[in-house]
Amino acid sequence: MAGTGSGRPGSGRPGRPTLAVVGATGAVGTVMLQILSHHADVWGEIRLIASPRSAGRKLAVRGAEVEVIALTEEAFDGVDVAMFDVPDEVAAQWAPIAAARGAVVVDNSGAFRMDPEVPLVVPEVNPHTARVRPRGIIANPNCTTLSMIVALGALHAEFGLRELVVSSYQAVSGAGRAGVETLRQQLSLVAGTDLGTHPGDVRRAVGDNTGPFPEPVALNVVPWAGSLREDGWSSEEMKVRDESRKILGLPELPVAVTCVRVPVVTTHSLTVHARFEGEVTVAKAREILATAPGVVLFDDPAAGEFPTPADVVGTDPTWVGRVRRALDDPTALELFVCGDNLRKGSALNTAQIAELVAAEFAGR
Repeated sequence: MAGTGSGRPGSGRPGRPTLAVVGATGAVGTVMLQILSHHADVWGEIRLIASPRSAGRKLAVRGAEVEVIALTEEAFDGVDVAMFDVPDEVAAQWAPIAAARGAVVVDNSGAFRMDPEVPLVVPEVNPHTARVRPRGIIANPNCTTLSMIVALGALHAEFGLRELVVSSYQAVSGAGRAGVETLRQQLSLVAGTDLGTHPGDVRRAVGDNTGPFPEPVALNVVPWAGSLREDGWSSEEMKVRDESRKILGLPELPVAVTCVRVPVVTTHSLTVHARFEGEVTVAKAREILATAPGVVLFDDPAAGEFPTPADVVGTDPTWVGRVRRALDDPTALELFVCGDNLRKGSALNTAQIAELVAAEFAGR
């Protein structure tokens, strides 16, 4: 099977696979290095790769200073697993090159997610699919999908999902560093004012400083994320539908999604209406969620306890609250979920997939 890895020992760590982190100097790459420093030490050499302009920088990895090298074909020589956190067009060009040189690629971009020969993996939900990778590439889902799919996968395994209606409330870091800087600049423009009390005053204060967003995001919510697709849907909404279907193995699952950008720096939130094959109870759902790997049940509205981005940012699990049965449908549940879009939503899931592959080397 192509791209399953060479099994070559890592430099100085006999028997352990060599890992490459491509895009190591980016926002998610930075979180990735933090995660590697706190997870079990399963790697031999850890090689840091980035664009030529970042070559020569030194970054801390597991207590050691590692020099960043430029992205070239030769950079993948001897690499067993390569984690990619780069733009789609870069991944589309370089991931097949890395796979051809013997690495198993774990790609965090959108370049390969819907490729039928590339598994789309969430280790808590469908880890078995990571072993079947004809192109030598494994895809990491979009951060919005990942913010809910671990909890939803646990419920689907018990109840059988039939329909999904989702609204997302997405942090500006989902649009990269430009999104974060735009929010901070806009907040500085409106701080200490009474803006937001009359039509158009926030837009006038912000002017052309909307960054990657079509409207001001400070003191506002913007019902749009991504680019325009057919019939008025956004690319972000289509990702949630298509990726949920693929991960859960439900290619015909009815999914309705509205994605909204909110003035939060990091952590996506979603309201989830999930309809199942038969009647569900809140007690059973809470039992499932309380014991599901990668999920924290935080749900006591009487005590003011439910997840918010301020609680969840910087943590790994999917947090779930406001669990209740739909008012008019005994087969449906309502949930509110939060997940840090830079951790489980990007870097953590990629690292977990890579660790699944590393375990294959350990068994050789």
